[in-house]
Amino acid sequence: MTRKNLGRATLAALPFVLAFLIHLILFIALKDRLPTRLAGHFDVSGDANGYVDRTAYVLATAPVLPVLGAVWVLMVVRGRMYGRAHSLLIGGGWAVAAFLQYVLGAALIVNLDTPEGGPAGSFPMWHLAVAFGVAALAGAAGLLLARLVPAPEDPDAGKGPAGRERIVLADGEVAGWARTTGAWWTPVGALVLAATATGFGYEGNWYVGTGLLVLTLLVLAFSRAHVTVDRRGLTVSGLLPWPRVQVPLERIESADTRQVDAIAEFGGWGYRIRPGRTGFIVRSGEAIVARQANGREFAVTVEDSATGAALLNTLVDRNRAGR
Repeated sequence: MTRKNLGRATLAALPFVLAFLIHLILFIALKDRLPTRLAGHFDVSGDANGYVDRTAYVLATAPVLPVLGAVWVLMVVRGRMYGRAHSLLIGGGWAVAAFLQYVLGAALIVNLDTPEGGPAGSFPMWHLAVAFGVAALAGAAGLLLARLVPAPEDPDAGKGPAGRERIVLADGEVAGWARTTGAWWTPVGALVLAATATGFGYEGNWYVGTGLLVLTLLVLAFSRAHVTVDRRGLTVSGLLPWPRVQVPLERIESADTRQVDAIAEFGGWGYRIRPGRTGFIVRSGEAIVARQANGREFAVTVEDSATGAALLNTLVDRNRAGR
C-alpha cells in the first residue's frame, strides 16, 4: 500500500474505530446499571417491543462498526472514487459512523436503572433527530479532513470519446445487443430468506416475517440482469418487472468495459448509488460503464461487455450525427 493510500485508509477507518471504542467504553461504564435483558427494539411511539440478552446485545452490535469500517476502507482504497466523489465517500463514512454510535449509545442510555423484569424506558423519536444532526456535523468534519490527503486522479480524465472501441456499421444498418447475467447464490439466498420469513410468520411474528419477505423480493429483483444496447440506449431490467433502468443515447458521452469489484466500488450488490456513479450490480466482474454528459457513470455487470460497450459507442456517434 502506498503512503497516499495509507493516509486515505486511515482517514476512512478512523471514525469507525472511534465509534467502536466509544461504544465499548460506554457499555463497560454502564454495565452495572443495565438489566440482564435490554430493550433492543422500539415501536414508532418509542415504547419497547423487543428485548435481548445483554451479552447477546454486545455480540450482535460490537462487530457492526468494525465490519462496516472495513468495507468503507476497501471502497476508499480500491473503489475508483476520484475528485469530489472521493471526498464525499470519506465524509459519508464519518456521518454513518457517528449516526450508528449515537443510536447505539442512546439505546443503552434508555435502559439505565431499569428494574429486572420491569418496564423498560422509552426511546423518544427526538433521539433520531439528534442522531441525524450529529451525523451532519461528523460528515462536515470528514469532508474537511479529506482535504489532508490528495484524492486519486481519474485515469480516464481528459480522454475523449474518440479513443473508445466501436463496431463498424454500414449506412442504414441496424444492430442490437443483449445479454443476461446473474450470480448463482442470489436465488439460494432468496430461498433462505423466504423460508426464514415463513418461520417467523408461523411463530406469529409477522412484523419480522413481512420485512424478510420484502427483502426476499429485493434479492430476487436483482438476482439477474437483462442488458440491452440498441437505438434507445442502454437498458437494464431485473428478474422482476421492477426495477428497470434506461440511459438514453443523448445522455451518454462514451462507454467502456472494465472489471468492477462489487464491494470495493459499490459497497454491495443490487441497484447502487455512490458519489459520481450508479450501478446495477449482480456480481463482481466485467461491466459496461457508460459515462454520462453530467459526468456521472452508470455501470452494469454483464458478460461480453466489450461488444456491448463498442456498439453503444457506435450508436452514440450515430445519434450525435443525427443518423
